[in-house]
Amino acid sequence: MSVPTSATFDATTATPVPAVRRRRAWAVAGAVAGLTGIALFQLNPELTSVDRSLIADNARYVAAMDGREAYVWVFQVLSTLAAGCLAVFAAGLRRRLAAREPAGALLPEAAAGGLLLTAALLLVGGGVSTELYWDLLHLSETDPDTVAALATGYGTFPWVWAGTGLSAGAVAVAGLRRRSVSRWLAGFSLLMALLIGVTQVVPLQYLALAPAALWASVAGLTFALERRGLGN
Repeated sequence: MSVPTSATFDATTATPVPAVRRRRAWAVAGAVAGLTGIALFQLNPELTSVDRSLIADNARYVAAMDGREAYVWVFQVLSTLAAGCLAVFAAGLRRRLAAREPAGALLPEAAAGGLLLTAALLLVGGGVSTELYWDLLHLSETDPDTVAALATGYGTFPWVWAGTGLSAGAVAVAGLRRRSVSRWLAGFSLLMALLIGVTQVVPLQYLALAPAALWASVAGLTFALERRGLGN
């Protein structure tokens, strides 16, 4: 008896079982996360780009943010969106690498773990945005020192995408060692991982957002558009 090529054979029931079509929504989620990160990078200065001379006086510094709470709300929504998309990307990337790496290899886990670390920090940053929004909405009832501290967290936590460097590094090793991904993506991932690493050894950790978001965008699009025979 011939079995259709689009189906697998279940020996226990002796009936063909339709094959499950692999989808690329996880890769698209990675691209969306990266593009959202780029949007975060552009949006944050709308709140904190005030006269640097005001930083020594929290009351004046916070007063300069009056009327900008809408930016904080949008920032919160984008942070949550990026976190969710990174979590989906992490699951798909783990499966994608596990299909090419030896059983029990650590690279798929490392790639997923790095993205999940970034997603978690984005949720923390979103929580800071929530509190900052309400404080800016009621400035006359809040302590300027507290608001200034929240603004510092708002401008730091959601930007520290350092975990994504671990993911980019894992993808680079997978591509260069076993060609689990294309050579050019492996090289690009290695470059981004090194740039992210540099941001973590100097007191500019929040700059990790720029190369990390770029990597997520490019990697997500690459996986979404690759030929069906090269991945799942």
